[in-house]
Amino acid sequence: MAFMHEGLASGGWERLSLAEQLGNVGSEVLRASRSEGKDEKSFWTAVERALELFDLTLQDPRWKGRRREIGRAREVFCDAVYGGKLYKSSLPDLVRYFDVFALAAQSKR
Repeated sequence: MAFMHEGLASGGWERLSLAEQLGNVGSEVLRASRSEGKDEKSFWTAVERALELFDLTLQDPRWKGRRREIGRAREVFCDAVYGGKLYKSSLPDLVRYFDVFALAAQSKR
């Protein structure tokens, strides 16, 4: 399988804390939010990258007890991508959610 984030997929991802991982997911959510309705190619590329990072996070054995929560965040993200019909979610709302993880990761550096 080819990864967009090859360096992270080859082991770099597992060196990051959960806050760092979800902060990185949030970066892709932000990119998707900014391009939504403006640049379809950029939007879908950001969506694919976010899903890849979600999947890498779900595969990280350290988060075994958090998989349900991470999986639900992925599900809500997918809902937002497709219009927020199930959870009434939106990408801007998710950007605010993931910003908390990015701030937590920065504060620990």
